[in-house]
Amino acid sequence: MAWVVWFTGLPGCGKTTIAKRVWAILSEKGTHAKILQLDEIRRTITPQPRYTDEERDIVYASLAYMAKLLAEEGVNVIVDATANRRRYRDFARGLIKNFGEVFIRAPLEVCMEREARRNAEFSPKNIYKKAAIKSATVPGVNVAYEEPHSPEIQVDSMQQNPEESAQFIAARILDLFGSNN
Repeated sequence: MAWVVWFTGLPGCGKTTIAKRVWAILSEKGTHAKILQLDEIRRTITPQPRYTDEERDIVYASLAYMAKLLAEEGVNVIVDATANRRRYRDFARGLIKNFGEVFIRAPLEVCMEREARRNAEFSPKNIYKKAAIKSATVPGVNVAYEEPHSPEIQVDSMQQNPEESAQFIAARILDLFGSNN
């Protein structure tokens, strides 16, 4: 049975870097997965994003449903998406049989520093600089980021580098879900 693991954490915590490395480690071990990176998918769902609560409701529900459909077809899925509200991740958990949540912990100040340096392919640029705008909705700054209550997997990106985090997460995924190809 295919699984879905949802990587969550503040923007700039390392989700994308770690998720891509987890994907590579699992591939090397013969476990194949598809990464659904919200920032890439959002370009199709909401090409002119406003980042309102209503828009986020639609985007995260759509992402969860895509992951569910892939899992039903036997495709393991790694979801790379902040999903700042628990309800988004809980909706996915209720929809998907073999679901796990991966929380990448990092302090806001560190995320802000990392985000200023990153050159992500799909992610919006200067997220935290935009938080200074009155109408901004930046998770952890202008809108709440609700940490998971009991994620299946958790790493602290201040204590482990991306490679160590990815090795730990990949091993935990295999422990939890097996080596479903």
